[in-house]
Amino acid sequence: MRSHLLNDTTAEQYRRSVTEGVERVAARIATTDRPFTGVTVDALAPRIDGIDLDRPLHDTAAVLDELEDVYLRDAVYFHHPRYLAHLNCPVVIPAVLGEAVLSAVNSSLDTWDQSAGGTLIERKLIDWTCARIGLGPAADGVFTSGGTQSNLQALLLAREEAKTENLADLRVFASEVSHFSVRKSAKLLGLGPDAVVSVPVDSDKRMQTVALARELERCAKDGLVPMAVVATGGTTDFGSIDPLPEIAGLCEQYGVWMHVDAAYGCGLLASLKYRDRIDGIERADSVTVDYHKSFFQPVSSSAVLVRDAATLRHATYHAEYLNPRRMVQERIPNQVDKSLQTTRRFDALKLWMTLRVMGADGIGALFDEVCDLAAEAWKLLAADPRFDVVVEPSLSTLVFRHIPAAVTDPAEIDRANLYARKALFASGDAVVAGTKVAGRHYLKFTLLNPETTTADIATVLDLIAGHAEQYLGDSLDRAS
Repeated sequence: MRSHLLNDTTAEQYRRSVTEGVERVAARIATTDRPFTGVTVDALAPRIDGIDLDRPLHDTAAVLDELEDVYLRDAVYFHHPRYLAHLNCPVVIPAVLGEAVLSAVNSSLDTWDQSAGGTLIERKLIDWTCARIGLGPAADGVFTSGGTQSNLQALLLAREEAKTENLADLRVFASEVSHFSVRKSAKLLGLGPDAVVSVPVDSDKRMQTVALARELERCAKDGLVPMAVVATGGTTDFGSIDPLPEIAGLCEQYGVWMHVDAAYGCGLLASLKYRDRIDGIERADSVTVDYHKSFFQPVSSSAVLVRDAATLRHATYHAEYLNPRRMVQERIPNQVDKSLQTTRRFDALKLWMTLRVMGADGIGALFDEVCDLAAEAWKLLAADPRFDVVVEPSLSTLVFRHIPAAVTDPAEIDRANLYARKALFASGDAVVAGTKVAGRHYLKFTLLNPETTTADIATVLDLIAGHAEQYLGDSLDRAS
């Protein structure tokens, strides 16, 4: 079995095996004509359940044949232009190359003696991102597994900086359409059930600063401690960007930690056209960025950035076997000193490869394309009497629903839209997401593929309307 270990004697076998795998994936991508096959759980589960993991096939080609049957054929392919559902982007080739390199070398980014140059590359990318944000010379940060972890760490730092022993007094303010990880983080951090204060949004789904000011004032009057304001730079459902300059002003006035969850909107940091949409982010105390959303990176690639590197001490613990205190005096750079994780992949390499091959302008141009596409798609929806669209996009997300001409019952319209989404997914012709607005069911396009065209959008809208009308027609037949 030693023949399967990657080392100097098996380098040629490694090259053959990886090449064979790459060729299979490349062939599948080249011939995929739909984002999904429509396979059901009931159809796929028996094929996987029937595999005996205690009886290996002992042959790479045979395993790849099996993988074709249980995964590759029926995977959901984000690169397809009619995948329009969640915040999953198609990935750029330099980043995929980086993924192959980092997996093979297998550096762990917790300590210098496990990563060497990997540590310095990650630190360089953190500095680059902080500079793009404008956080200042004392800024720092660390790569994370994703936006949820980044938000958790940012709120941990905010909790510690609040300097109160009574956690029940702490309050976090976030808009009513902020990411669920804000409430999840509050619970994990031991805050009370009323810790997260939901701030209303305006018609554009942006936090109302008048309401935020009112809540901050109420917090002070009640003798509670404002721990953090979480402003969102691109909400998951609407792509809305909170009024960051005004929120920053209120945070400074009340002495509150300002966190900006820019997991989605961080693509604007590289934008050639729309960078001003995220102005005010430079005044944050901490920022979440997800390169695997709008920098076209493979999962996972995220970071949390802070204005003051000293605040990262709240995540620092020293172990003699790993990162003893003496290493700080010896100026040995251990990234575990900043991270909630210990063992950690060298995910930064993917972004490094992308910047060195494409440059930031190349990334920004791709993100600008999807923002432009969303603007055109909004015009299509706004002009189409079959649909109701909620808000004009700030990024690349559109929330809408089909409104049948002959149906007025809101519950029946809800059911028609739910059916349309499920039927579309089952057909494999396109994949769209869903959400609720004011208690009603809506559909959602998350446009992150520059290859998607307005013709694709128009086709998918026709498919949605067709499925919804079919449901309503069948419903009338059943009722008669």
